[in-house]
Amino acid sequence: MRNGEVFFLHCAENADINFYQNYDVTWGFDHVLALNRGRQIQLSMDLSSGAGFESKQSYGSGFFHMKIKLPDRNTAGVVTAFYLTSKGNNHDELDFEFLGNVEGKPYTLQTNVFVNGQGNREQRITLWFDPTADYHLYGILWNEHQIVFRVDDVPIRVFKNNRNIGVDYPSQPMKIEGSLWDGESWATDGGKTKTDWSYAPFKAQFQGFSINGCPITNDKSLIPQQCYSSSYWWNGQRYWNLDHHQQRKYENVRKTYMHYDYCTDRSRYPIPPPECLHP
Repeated sequence: MRNGEVFFLHCAENADINFYQNYDVTWGFDHVLALNRGRQIQLSMDLSSGAGFESKQSYGSGFFHMKIKLPDRNTAGVVTAFYLTSKGNNHDELDFEFLGNVEGKPYTLQTNVFVNGQGNREQRITLWFDPTADYHLYGILWNEHQIVFRVDDVPIRVFKNNRNIGVDYPSQPMKIEGSLWDGESWATDGGKTKTDWSYAPFKAQFQGFSINGCPITNDKSLIPQQCYSSSYWWNGQRYWNLDHHQQRKYENVRKTYMHYDYCTDRSRYPIPPPECLHP
């Protein structure tokens, strides 16, 4: 059984968990609608507000996933986000940000990695399917060895633990968050294409509220060693690196669908950051 098949097997477990068992709405309360007895959540955004939610607990490792169906039609400036984040100024964060577009143009998916408050590690790909037509699974594998962003069974980004060459690696407990918000100042064409509010309310739908993670039951500034235990499946040796099958898929995404990578942006980084030299 390949890694991708194992991911889907674990994601299928407890697929009927109610949203409110593991998550709380954090803002835009009147812009959140629970459907299908809480097994589906709809966030909406209009001129008055967007909306967001977060997990009740923080986690120190795991495979975090959500099935998402993005807003359709003209969504320029509209950002749908699914991410992990710690709290405080020097925070760690792992981002999926879906950048809306004018109707008929493809969606851009931006990922980013923050460590100790330092981000600016953006990568952007064009999705190879219509993310507004159906649900797709978006996931983040996070263990002591690597972070892998996945779309369905395809790895689209890998951030390795390169502490041995001086690259910081996420070490703070993080919560799982989702949101829908107005990013017209930057999200589409660098902010040149603004949100067309005549298409509001914009609606994003989320499913799959089970959580495969090592829970942190109290406030800790650093992840306890137990979260790297091999008793958690995502810490097993098979998840320290991509296997050959996954590596081929990953390389195809980078070759075919990636249209921005901070590692190759010499205007920002005349000297590439060290993690870019040791992918």
